[in-house]
Amino acid sequence: MRRTCLRIGVAALLALALLAVPSGVVLADQLADAKKAGSVGERPDGYLGVVGGGAGAEVKALVEEINGKRREKYGAIAKKRGTSVEAVAVLAGAKLVEGASPGEYVMTSSGKWIQKSAR
Repeated sequence: MRRTCLRIGVAALLALALLAVPSGVVLADQLADAKKAGSVGERPDGYLGVVGGGAGAEVKALVEEINGKRREKYGAIAKKRGTSVEAVAVLAGAKLVEGASPGEYVMTSSGKWIQKSAR
């Protein structure tokens, strides 16, 4: 069981590395800018979320595009590892929330957006 979790974790990290540049440098830059602006944050379910309700159509489209790519990657990993997409997504979500930079928004398990502090 532990070995399986480790394999899923490694596979999820590899997928996340690929997702760092979802459709090229421009998309990665847009995501970084949206995170710095506080418009977008990481959710514990492995997907991005729009922080607050005031995000424009461009930010919402960016989130939808990246989440779609994540869903595809999580599906490929799940199929390869014989597990569920949700299990891969949750593991990736934990890593993404943990790896968020200070000042970026992350969603708590209770669904509340908080700004990550420097530790």
